[in-house]
Amino acid sequence: MPESPSSSALTGVLERIIFLNEENHYTIAEFRPDGLDASRKAEPVTIVGALPGVECGETLHLSGEWTSHSQHGAQFKIASFKSELPSSVYGIRKYLGSGLVPGIGRVYANKIVDAFGTDTFRVLSEESGRLRDVAGIGRKRATAIKQAWDGKRTERELYIFLQTYGVSPSQCLKLVKQYGSQAKTVLMSEPYRVAREIEGIGFKTADKIAINLGFANDAAPRLEAGILFAMETLQEEGHTAIGEERLRDHATEMLDTSSELVTARIEALVKARQLVRHLPRSEGAPLPGSGLLQLPVNDRAERKIAEVVSRLLRVASGLPPIKVEAALQWAEAKAGFPFHELQQQAVRSALTHKVSILTGGPGTGKTSTLRSLVSILKAKGVRVHLAAPTGRAAQRLAETTGGYASTIHRLLKYDPAAGFTSNEAHPLATDFLIVDEVSMLDTRLASALLQAVPARAHLLLVGDTDQLPSVGAGNVLQDLITASRAPVTRLSVIFRQKGQSGIVTTAHAINSGDTALPQVANGLDTIGAYNDLTFLVADSPEDCVSKVVALCTEFIPRNYAYFDPVTDVQVMAPMHKGVAGVANLNVQLQGALNGRSKGIRTQSGEFRPGDKVIQLRNNYDKNLFNGDIGTLTSVDPEAGRIEADFDGEAQSFTRGEMGELALAYAISIHKSQGSEYPVVVVPLLKGHFMMLQRNLLYTAITRGRKKVFIVGEPAAYSMAVRNGESKLRVTHLREKLAETVTS
Repeated sequence: MPESPSSSALTGVLERIIFLNEENHYTIAEFRPDGLDASRKAEPVTIVGALPGVECGETLHLSGEWTSHSQHGAQFKIASFKSELPSSVYGIRKYLGSGLVPGIGRVYANKIVDAFGTDTFRVLSEESGRLRDVAGIGRKRATAIKQAWDGKRTERELYIFLQTYGVSPSQCLKLVKQYGSQAKTVLMSEPYRVAREIEGIGFKTADKIAINLGFANDAAPRLEAGILFAMETLQEEGHTAIGEERLRDHATEMLDTSSELVTARIEALVKARQLVRHLPRSEGAPLPGSGLLQLPVNDRAERKIAEVVSRLLRVASGLPPIKVEAALQWAEAKAGFPFHELQQQAVRSALTHKVSILTGGPGTGKTSTLRSLVSILKAKGVRVHLAAPTGRAAQRLAETTGGYASTIHRLLKYDPAAGFTSNEAHPLATDFLIVDEVSMLDTRLASALLQAVPARAHLLLVGDTDQLPSVGAGNVLQDLITASRAPVTRLSVIFRQKGQSGIVTTAHAINSGDTALPQVANGLDTIGAYNDLTFLVADSPEDCVSKVVALCTEFIPRNYAYFDPVTDVQVMAPMHKGVAGVANLNVQLQGALNGRSKGIRTQSGEFRPGDKVIQLRNNYDKNLFNGDIGTLTSVDPEAGRIEADFDGEAQSFTRGEMGELALAYAISIHKSQGSEYPVVVVPLLKGHFMMLQRNLLYTAITRGRKKVFIVGEPAAYSMAVRNGESKLRVTHLREKLAETVTS
């Protein structure tokens, strides 16, 4: 290959696939080009990019550019490609022997090609019955070969058709899986149906196809699909309900049409029950456009929450008789210290009310309150269940209370085929359910959880209202505090380390809007080793990254040898992109902490043995959930498989599953919700201005158990603290609670 290649096009044969992400078809492969260098024609080159539906042996026409990888050298990065079925006997053997057809390996591929030579593909397409002339191929295997061949041909035709419209390889795969040979027909006749029925293919993709196929800009299917897409877009801001006027204006601008047409289609969607309208309760007639609109799934979820709260408040308690004041005295003696009156109030409320809420910041005694409550309930033989949204939060809840705790998904026994096994018809076998980190609960998960609570059971919801709200839509904790009529205990007195903890006092100072910096250091050599919270000044994004890496690799190991720099230290950034974003921090920290290991290459980087990784989405088959953190224990590049340990459980990931993982030396602050770490490092720069909010900074530093280091610009700290206005989330839960609980 030339030392400084500059070609923008290559033609040749796909020799070997080194890596394939089965979800998006990102591929790393060996490619034998034609005529790249006549003297070295037999030498393969590395190509990288999306190659959906191709197999070894195919002739590919590639366009793209040469790039240089720091570790793997020159690579051809694919921008687009066209493929041809191989025409030579050599290519056909390689193509059929590549695993294209289940049950056909190299042995049968050779037999078929020996029998039919260059006519093999025509025989497969037009005279597949002749396959039975090949030794070892009977009717069943011949039929399987024919079906697989026809399916592959359908995929290839669809990929070629969709390339014109910019549809991604992973979307192509979903279309074929959903519609089979009818995929092209469905797209051409009902393109907006695809946006409704296939996860991951949204309105924009369907609209691009539809417009190119000649659908009118003001066609009813387009407008209705666009309105529903607008609802989902606004839902991503945390809303479960949208003002009708706001939806109309948003959809009108997005669809480039008239507000009158959008209004008419909103009305049609309401009549078809694809949208639910809630009009304000008033004496006079409601003004046009003054109502709230919801997707039916959100309306049902909120309605169920309100119904369950109402039912719990109506039905008598199933607890055995408990002398509350005597129980409190017993718990205080067991704990070895007197409780604050607010802590006593929280325990009383939990024991005497079917539904109660406990909230408060760090160091205010939530842990000791819960521990005492669990002790009392256990002593009375009460069946207590504890749950939290994340694995780490559940583990911490179990450790601090002495009870058994699980994630909400595990508690409800999620079945991928049937949903939650524990539900309204099959409630949990419990007398008392305690749920921690309720600020993380979105509307749908909260609805599923509450429906599984038995009518005679008690429910205690625990959370910190000053933390970041749930990632999913809803404002459940705040709405319940406002409108559920359940007693709320707010712990406000700081107990941890007798008020001397820098982490705790700074957290409360942030909430009060105090912009004064905590203990400041201008360099690593000026950090006070005994301080539990330090602001390390950095004057640029590059300086920030350098100091973050130095903290993790030099300062912390040197001064706190009992902390493991990988497992005990967590870097948490406000944003993913940028020099001081999650992505670049992971690259830099991996190189500094785990640079010697060799790993397996993926689209997003490289996984190496010893890497810290995070699960990015719920995987119910593996019992892994979004935000779970583990460690890679082994990597097998040849087999395309990695092994990881998640809290003592071994998990295996194939190439197609590796997209579910990401490096976790650095994670986003949002991903840290519900977790605590011995040491937390937070880069904070003015360049993060889009994310700089008081509750973000508060959440970040309260994740640290022993030490917190903020690395960045003082002005960014002030910007975050001053920005105390969290975006208002619009829901309809409070109205439903007011209507149901009081009726």
